[in-house]
Amino acid sequence: MDSLAGRGNHVVLLGAALVCAAAIFCLQSTGAKAAADGEASRPLVAEDFPIASDVRLAGDDKRTRFVLDLDKSLQFRAFALADPYRVVVDLPQVTFRLAAGAGTTGRGLIKAFRYGLVMPGGSRVVFDLAGPAKIDKAYVLEAANGQPPRLVLEFEAVDRTGFVQSLGVESRPDLRPAIGTTGVAATPVASTTAGVADATATAKAAEPPDTRPVVVIDPGHGGLDNGTQASGESEKNLVLGFALALRDRMEKTGKYRVVMTRSDDTFIPLGDRVRIARNHSAALFVSIHADALPRREGDAQGATIYTLSDKASDAEAERLAELENKADAIGGVNLTEEPTDVADILIDLAQRETRAFSNRFARLLKSEMKTTARMHKNPLKSAGFKVLKAPDVPSVLIELGYVSNKSDLEHLVSDNWRSRTVGSVALAIDAFFARRMVSAGSGN
Repeated sequence: MDSLAGRGNHVVLLGAALVCAAAIFCLQSTGAKAAADGEASRPLVAEDFPIASDVRLAGDDKRTRFVLDLDKSLQFRAFALADPYRVVVDLPQVTFRLAAGAGTTGRGLIKAFRYGLVMPGGSRVVFDLAGPAKIDKAYVLEAANGQPPRLVLEFEAVDRTGFVQSLGVESRPDLRPAIGTTGVAATPVASTTAGVADATATAKAAEPPDTRPVVVIDPGHGGLDNGTQASGESEKNLVLGFALALRDRMEKTGKYRVVMTRSDDTFIPLGDRVRIARNHSAALFVSIHADALPRREGDAQGATIYTLSDKASDAEAERLAELENKADAIGGVNLTEEPTDVADILIDLAQRETRAFSNRFARLLKSEMKTTARMHKNPLKSAGFKVLKAPDVPSVLIELGYVSNKSDLEHLVSDNWRSRTVGSVALAIDAFFARRMVSAGSGN
């Protein structure tokens, strides 16, 4: 049974009816049509994508039907994951205009479902199942008899053994865009422009390398992962606004090359966030979040700065790390595919310098932030956050405050508070690199 369970995280492509062209192909087709119409330069907007306007569940714990109303037909593909039981459906980019709270309660075989953007051009619906189940039928109904196009999935209960044995051994199609690439194939340059192309290449080759330090800003959550929510506010939106303001503040100085792990409402797996930092040879990684406490755990307030450690500094830090590390499960990411060498690298004594730099930056950050923001009673903490595990990049995670605390939430939605706090974080980054440059210059 263990070997069967080990296979439970592999993909099942649910028959020819589910095998579809990739979302990128759909977008390229749209782009080709726009070019023919003389609109190639017009950016895609929400109205260009299929719109999901309503959703329904019907059935019981033996068979359950999911129906999604659309304004146009689309193609899709699906795969299943075990432990916990989930079914993931990937779609071209969809504009979801569903009622508030859609998916938070389930019926029959479906406990709940989540939906959202997982990459530019691609959306996803993740179903949390009440037990082992498979998609028995899946199809798109064309508009007819006054009914709009509909995506229909029919789930059927199976036992554990049947579920695991039904999974294929194929690798799951990777819908994530390659880091640092555009996803657009290169077009050969016509011979009449070869001279221009060569001149451009020569000019670029003559440009001096950009030696500015790279700072990666990582707004937590995104897409179908909302993070914590309170009073109609979502963590993913609050931290994205803060991160974009920090990026703009830093870019104005001209001192840094700033890279965002996401700059819109997109889901980015934790491993990809780490890889973005490493692939850009980042000199600093700053992850932005906003915490919340369940009501039974009382109230807490103030900003907290976390660094990586193998052992959590306290129970609250451990709880938060466990919660944040579940983001990939929320997005339906196959956790068994994550590389295992990171944990081994982290215990190497050579990584002490990286952690020392992280701790130094955390102390600078605390000193600056306390002048503009209320700090937690224990503002410096540590725990095993996956997103901080780049072994060669100093990294911190900032919890700006608690959305579960009324006073903190008022600050988090305040433009004035955000501007002042962004300024304090930018000053801490300046101080961090000033000290590193002094140390490098002195040969220490």
